[in-house]
Amino acid sequence: MGYLPIHLEMEGRRAVVVGGGEVALRKCRSLMEAGARVAVVAPALHPELAALRDNGALAHHDRPYRTGDLDGAFIAFAAADDPAVNGTVAKDAREAGILVTVADAPLSGSFISPSRVLRGDLVITVSTGGRCPALSRRIRQELERQFGPEYARTVQLLGSIREKLLTQRGDRPYNKQILNSLAGRDIPRMIREGCIPELNALLLQTLGPGYSLDELAAGTKDPA
Repeated sequence: MGYLPIHLEMEGRRAVVVGGGEVALRKCRSLMEAGARVAVVAPALHPELAALRDNGALAHHDRPYRTGDLDGAFIAFAAADDPAVNGTVAKDAREAGILVTVADAPLSGSFISPSRVLRGDLVITVSTGGRCPALSRRIRQELERQFGPEYARTVQLLGSIREKLLTQRGDRPYNKQILNSLAGRDIPRMIREGCIPELNALLLQTLGPGYSLDELAAGTKDPA
């Protein structure tokens, strides 16, 4: 089975998670980070899910899943402890044209959730097509060590530069050359090691006046 890697825009869209355990908690966290409106269907909730419900961060239907719970959903996650329930969720979602993933049988859904590394706006995903999630997790752990928090600051910095270039000079090939050049430099190392003078010198040499860290509002502190 083949999969198309994409990032879905979830802001304000309804997502239904069936199940109330640790797997459901992870899915809910990811969905809320993306701005989705999350509803959980489960007769019992993980304590952290219960806290999110009590804080109004998600809706909770305190009962077992039943057909119709996916109405109005853009996406669904079948994460119940009962495989039969998950199978029903997958069937209902497919019949309604709703994207669905199944925690205990990923190949039976219409998509799979990859392992991911988040560093600010940088998202790195790893997938084995649902065939070996354990290997995906191991590779993700290796990537987490390789790509530290300095990459979040690097993306922020290069994004600020790109925005300023587009505002001042428009979308020109010259701008792409500059950004390609900067992306090829070891800016993450400079940020990680706190080499602010070196980084400022690189920016001013490449871009000219007006592009220091302070002027770009990128800050000068070490990454958190």
